[in-house]
Amino acid sequence: MTTTPPPAPRRTGPPGGPPPLAPALAYAVLAVVAVALSATLPHPSASAASVLAYDRTHHTALQVAGFLNFGASLPLAIWTATAYRRMRTLGVTAPGAVIGLAGGLLATASLALSGLVTWTAAQIDAAGTTADPALAHALADLAFATGGPGFVVPFALLLAGIAVPSLLLRFVPKALAWTGLVIAGVGVLSTLTLLTSALDVTLPIGRFGGLLWLIATSVALPRTRHEVGRNVASVRADQAPAVTS
Repeated sequence: MTTTPPPAPRRTGPPGGPPPLAPALAYAVLAVVAVALSATLPHPSASAASVLAYDRTHHTALQVAGFLNFGASLPLAIWTATAYRRMRTLGVTAPGAVIGLAGGLLATASLALSGLVTWTAAQIDAAGTTADPALAHALADLAFATGGPGFVVPFALLLAGIAVPSLLLRFVPKALAWTGLVIAGVGVLSTLTLLTSALDVTLPIGRFGGLLWLIATSVALPRTRHEVGRNVASVRADQAPAVTS
C-alpha cells in the first residue's frame, strides 16, 4: 500500500509580512503635501468672518488638501497592520503591539475624518450662495481637532506600541527606539492643545517627527526572529572587550 505524502505548506508571503517601507513613504508624500496646502489655515481663535473669507478664496487648496489627507489615511492603515503583523511574527505577545494597532487605527480614522471635513469646508459658498460664517468656523474647528490632537495623540500610541518592544527586544538600534518614545511622549502632550494654544508646537513635532520615525523604523525593523538573534549577537560582539596578547 502506498501513502501520499502531505502537501508542502504554501508560502503566503514574506515571513515577516509585506515590507512596511512602501506604505510609509506613500503616507509621507501625501501627508506632507496636504500639510503644505493647509499651512495658511486660520487658527481656531480666528473670527468666523475671517474663516469664511479664507474658505471662499482657497476653495481649490482646501479641496485638494482634504482629498490628500483622506488619501494619506489609507497607507497609514496599511503600515499599522503591517507593523502589527511584523511584531507578532517577531514573537511579541505583550500589550504593546495591540496598543500600537489601536493607536494606528484611531489615528487613521481621525486623519480620514479631518480630510473629509476639510473637503466639506471647501464646498462652502462654492456655488456663490450666501454661507453661514458660524458653520465655516465650526467646520474649521472640527478639522483642526481631528487632524491636530485627534490625530497626533493616537499616532503617538502607535509609535510607543512599536518602540517599546523594539527597545526591550532589540529589534532596532537603541537610539532609534528611544527617539520614538520621546516623540510619542511629545505627541501625547499635545492633548493639552485642546486647552491652550501655548503647546501647539507639540503638534508638528509629533506629526513630522513621527513620520520620519516610521520611515526609519520601516528600514530597521527585522523581518524574522532569526535576524533579531543575529543582530543581538552582533551587538554583543561589538561590546565584548578586545583580547590583548
